[in-house]
Amino acid sequence: MDLQISVFLLFVLFTAGQSRNCYQCTSLASSCDQVTCPTGFSNCLGATLDIVNYTKLTVKTCGPLVCPSGSINLGIGKISSYCCNTDLCNTQDAQDPSNTANGKSCYYCNGKNCLNTVSCTGSEDRCIKATGNFGSQSLVVKGCVSKFICDATSFIPNIDGISCCEGNLCNGAQSVSQSFLFLCCSLLSYFLLH
Repeated sequence: MDLQISVFLLFVLFTAGQSRNCYQCTSLASSCDQVTCPTGFSNCLGATLDIVNYTKLTVKTCGPLVCPSGSINLGIGKISSYCCNTDLCNTQDAQDPSNTANGKSCYYCNGKNCLNTVSCTGSEDRCIKATGNFGSQSLVVKGCVSKFICDATSFIPNIDGISCCEGNLCNGAQSVSQSFLFLCCSLLSYFLLH
């Protein structure tokens, strides 16, 4: 019995110190680097940010212990991500979210107006409302989101309030002063830096 416990403890000690290796790059780079993830980052991540009629950016990097897979549709842009937990498993770009409407609708913000509605697609089965501050500017983002991303929202830093709800248009309509790009950058920086 003592031998079994000793072997188990040795196994735990040797495997606990090992770090995950992931690809790290953006679509702006010509190639990806292989990096050893820092402590607390035990997943590899791939993410795509697609701003309608503007740009598409892909990212590969280390992912946090609680790593969201799914998509967010903010009306004027979409973010999709996937996580995996083996070395160098993030070889592919995050797949573009489905464009097939699933019957759900949520409010989204465009400029100072949050009265617009967007049809949710694919796995986006919730509405989201996120608030935060960028400098002295208050930011609000609304849209559709996958359940898996809602489940991980408590781990996203620098955002004061994130709430997810399940009914159509449950994320409320109101006009606010906000900037979509600043909050998108906050969400994307979470994926890149954490």
